Amino acid sequence: MQLTLKAIFNDGNTHTVETTLATIVSWERKYRRKASEMAQGIGIEDLAFLCYTASQKAGITVPATIDAYIDTLKNIEVVDQNNPKAVEDQ
Repeated sequence: MQLTLKAIFNDGNTHTVETTLATIVSWERKYRRKASEMAQGIGIEDLAFLCYTASQKAGITVPATIDAYIDTLKNIEVVDQNNPKAVEDQ
């Protein structure tokens, strides 16, 4: 599953990032969940982690800790999601 996430910051700035395989694997390792569980719904902390990690991998400067990053956020929006398995199953 690939997500396009839009981070909206307290200062009004925004940026959009896409998750990658590495981002999803990092999420699975940290939260001990499988990517297939995303279809059943994930929490805002999950979205924040994915956005934080995707931002780092995209070369965007982020605070040193995820908690500091979360403090700068006003909202995170899922702009798009691509589930290759769902396409293959059709």
